[in-house]
Amino acid sequence: MYTAHGQLDRDALIRQHAPLVRRIAHHMIAKLPPNVELDDLIQVGMIGLAEALSRYESAQGVQFETFASQRIRGAMLDELRESDWMSRSSRKGQKDIEVTIRRLEQRLGRTPRESEIAEAMDLPLDEYQSLLGKVRGTQLFYLEDLSPGQDDDEGYLDRYVADSSSDPMAMLRDHRLRTALVQAIEGLPEREKYVMGMYYEHDMNLKEIAAVLEVTESRVCQLHSQAIARLRTKMRPH
Repeated sequence: MYTAHGQLDRDALIRQHAPLVRRIAHHMIAKLPPNVELDDLIQVGMIGLAEALSRYESAQGVQFETFASQRIRGAMLDELRESDWMSRSSRKGQKDIEVTIRRLEQRLGRTPRESEIAEAMDLPLDEYQSLLGKVRGTQLFYLEDLSPGQDDDEGYLDRYVADSSSDPMAMLRDHRLRTALVQAIEGLPEREKYVMGMYYEHDMNLKEIAAVLEVTESRVCQLHSQAIARLRTKMRPH
């Protein structure tokens, strides 16, 4: 796009690629706790888009959308690193859910129902579901699980949030772990399995998944969190 004077029309290009920023932000937000605002991600992403326009050179042989996507995600990650993106209470809540699921699986010999998990945590079902929404199932593997006792310059955000195509399964290069994870996903309750498939395999956002399942976006978020908790309990021995 060029102006009447033969110069690139930056404003027109930014408007054209604004949906790309929103798409990346919507996909990242489901992996982050509620204290991260979607509008903040979009705003930072637009800055990344503007920087991409300034730095892009077609001679590099990379399509602009690919180049811009990397810059947009990079800008969002920088913003997340500078903020307290996952609170201690969220991390504790997630681990409490996992511990309860593990105990119930050992006692019942099967996958516990949502109502059973809530009862075991001594919470009304609606409060348990609210907790699921708060913890937001952000991590399949914690950094300390992958490299205990080591300093690692590559943090969780770089591993699992930076690239929307880098879902947890794609990051598990070890064949045994990948096989175990596939088996664990197959053992999920049907609706949670659908959520994981639509989100990670088909790159759908919460709104799109909610429309397919005919539930609210918050309910999809709860199902995603619960699925992640179940998978972590299954994968812990590995």
